[in-house]
This record gives sequence, C-alpha cells and structure tokens, in this order.
Amino acid sequence: MLSMTAFARQQLESEWGSLVWEIRSVNHRYLEPSIRLPEPFRSLEATLRDTLRKKLARGKVECQLRFQAMAPEQSSLTLNEQLIDRLLEANKTIAAKMESELGSEMASGNRLNSIDVLRWPGVVSDDDADPDAIQKVALDLFNTALNELIDNRQREGLAIKEMLEQRITGIAEIVAQVRDMMPKILEGQRQNMLDKLADLKAELEPIRLEQEVAMLAQKADVAEELDRLDSHLQECARVIATKGPKGRRLDFLMQELNREANTLSSKSLVSDTTLSAVELKVLIEQMREQIQNIE
Repeated sequence: MLSMTAFARQQLESEWGSLVWEIRSVNHRYLEPSIRLPEPFRSLEATLRDTLRKKLARGKVECQLRFQAMAPEQSSLTLNEQLIDRLLEANKTIAAKMESELGSEMASGNRLNSIDVLRWPGVVSDDDADPDAIQKVALDLFNTALNELIDNRQREGLAIKEMLEQRITGIAEIVAQVRDMMPKILEGQRQNMLDKLADLKAELEPIRLEQEVAMLAQKADVAEELDRLDSHLQECARVIATKGPKGRRLDFLMQELNREANTLSSKSLVSDTTLSAVELKVLIEQMREQIQNIE
C-alpha cells in the first residue's frame, strides 16, 4: 500500500557545479506530473515523464531540478559565434523593418546589446563540462530521488494500512455486538407492547399480537444490513492485501459501508443500536479520510 503524500530531496556536488532534485507528491484522482527544469535540461522532460508513469499510478507530483554551474573564474567559457551571428542578423532585419514602419528613433531602442546576446540560451558554453554527461548525472539523480519518494510513500502507506486494519476490526466487533443484541431487542419490544396493553386494560387476540410483533420485527430486521457490512469488510481486507493501486476501490467500499450504517441507524429501535450506528459511521469516516491518500 502506497500513500500519495511524500517528499524526497537529492543533491550532488561536482567539479562542474551542483544539482538538486526535489520531488513532492500529494493526493490526486489521477497521475498529474509537473516538471520544472533549467534550460540546459529541457530535453530530459519526456524521459522523466515516462519514468514517472512507469513507477507511479496516482498523485499530483511536482518535480524541480536546480542547477548551479561552477563559478566563471574556475571554468573556461566558449562563445557560440555562429549562433551570435544569426542573432545579430535577425535583430538587424527586425530593426530595419521597424525603422521603415515606426521610424529610426523607435527602432534604435530595440537593438540587441552584448548582455542580451550573452543571456540567450546556448550562446555561452562551459568547455570543462560535457552537457550530455551532466544530463545523464541529472537523470540518475532523479531516479534516486524518485526511489526515495516511493520508499517514503511505502512507509506512510504501511502506517495507513495498520490504521485501516484496526478500524475494520472495530467495525466487525460492533456488527457482531448488534447481531447478538437483536433477539433481546425484539423480545424487549414485544414485552413493551404487552405491558402497554396491560396498562390500557386492553385485550388483543394472540394471533393479532403475534402479527403486530412480526410486523415490528420485519421493520426492525437489520440482518441484511449486518450481512452486507460483514461482506464489505471482507472485501476491504481482500483489497488491502492485493498488490497495486487500491485507493479508488477502497473509496467505493467506504460509500457502501456508510450506506449500510445509515440504514442500520434508520431501523434502530433502541438507543443502543443508534449509538452503535453512530460509532460505525465515525470509524468509516476515519477510514475514508485516510483512503483519500492511498494510491
């Protein structure tokens, strides 16, 4: 069982600079990855998304890579002169067109300066660092961070599993208690009816009395609801024990459990069964809240 809520961070220091991956995961109906990458690592996005789809099934997953290059004084830099020439030629063409349409004064303010050119992606490169090698290191570091995230999701999922199993046991005990109480409750209602008739000094034919008791028992019969509660609890235990994503199935079972608990409450004849129904709904709601975080 995996929780959808987790955090992982991995950092690597090297002679060419540092890399930091941070991955955050929260609950979501589907898998919704969000990846933020520095410009030199944009080409990795498709591979990263494919990796996430293979290892995760649900959750809103935010992945961010931070890259700090080595200080300029410690590295030799190279200018991409061909790219610079293309940038300047394009800027010249744009400036000429603007001058013809807007005038020379407006066009002069839109010419590139050296700082603009240096900021353009790919104009400056580090001779001491192999971009492909750095990308491979970043990808390996991402896999390490993702594995850490999955480990964290597993640990939290284990805690949720234990909590769910405790609540299942608690619900099963309440169901068993209500089942044991029902014969006494029905007999008590029958006796109450006889006592009221005695107080009113009214006589009721035995057949008529048995009919009234039978109707009362039929209205108060919760055997079907109790059987369904037991069945849903068994299915919950089975789903929890299976491998793979199980959050949606468990969420559906919580709706069914809550429906049966509501019916049990509506058929209640005495405060004991009403209280039992309330306790059931409390335990079911506690389970439902935790299941929202299960993958």
